[in-house]
Amino acid sequence: QVQLVESGGGLVQAGGSLRLSCAASGSISRINTMGWYRQVPGKQRELVASITSGGVLVYADSVKGRFTISRDTAKNTAYLQMNSLKPEDTAVYYCNLRYGMAVYNYWGQGTQVTVSS
Repeated sequence: QVQLVESGGGLVQAGGSLRLSCAASGSISRINTMGWYRQVPGKQRELVASITSGGVLVYADSVKGRFTISRDTAKNTAYLQMNSLKPEDTAVYYCNLRYGMAVYNYWGQGTQVTVSS
């Protein structure tokens, strides 16, 4: 059983920073992709950033230059450093882990990020 535990969400003023963490446990392939998605009510969940075990990075255009995803492969932990936060970044952020051509696809419970103007 794979579990993802997120931490680091909260309330911050516009222009501030937050760092999200996602710790994965269980039987996990060493070749995998970890990512962060976000969702606001009434909208589809969208990719924020992802990183493969080989270090390939993908970012949503809306966060490029402001957010940085990283991982500690030995600890199966991913991080999302969010700087210059904007009110439109307000959402529930979900950690994702997938491998095996996405046959294995796991989600964290979500953590709320609220950016006040």
